[in-house]
Amino acid sequence: MTVLGNRAFREALDARTLIIDPRPPDERIGTSAIDLTLAAEFRRWRTPTAGMEHIIDPSVAGFSFQQISNVHIEPMPTEEDGSIVLRPTKFILGRTVERVELPLGSGFAARVEGRSSLARCGVGIHVTAPTIHAGWRGTITLEITNHGTLPMRLRPGLSICQLLVERVAGDIEGEHRTSFQGQDTVVGPSRK
Repeated sequence: MTVLGNRAFREALDARTLIIDPRPPDERIGTSAIDLTLAAEFRRWRTPTAGMEHIIDPSVAGFSFQQISNVHIEPMPTEEDGSIVLRPTKFILGRTVERVELPLGSGFAARVEGRSSLARCGVGIHVTAPTIHAGWRGTITLEITNHGTLPMRLRPGLSICQLLVERVAGDIEGEHRTSFQGQDTVVGPSRK
């Protein structure tokens, strides 16, 4: 795969073979990645209470993240300015402001990666899921963990991650199927 550079990003955005809405300003388009920003939606896993331990088993037929998230994930309280403080060792879900679309005909796939300025403070923005498949459309859920020793304040609008866009070799057949396609919340598509 070949990673797009800044000129190719602008050409793809202009031709709408890569759609990012809202379109990032040029200062957020780097030489080989585009910075995306943090939305004002944060969720956390509920702390189990005594006697209420639940073991998640994704190997069971019918496993559904949406069903589990309805029971075990809750909105995280925010400060008046919409920010949150992420304490050391804590894990939350956030998402990008930007809606990303990689039309199948474009031949693009992407990866979401952390930013070094946050990583050096111990903040990771994905656990093991950086891949954004060809045909994807929606906001990008971020699995954010503070591996550092100091609390970190995360504010909506913060440049939180980088999007690397790659050309897929060969033809793409069919659409990538996922229950998260079209997501606009951290747990998947909203139920409007």
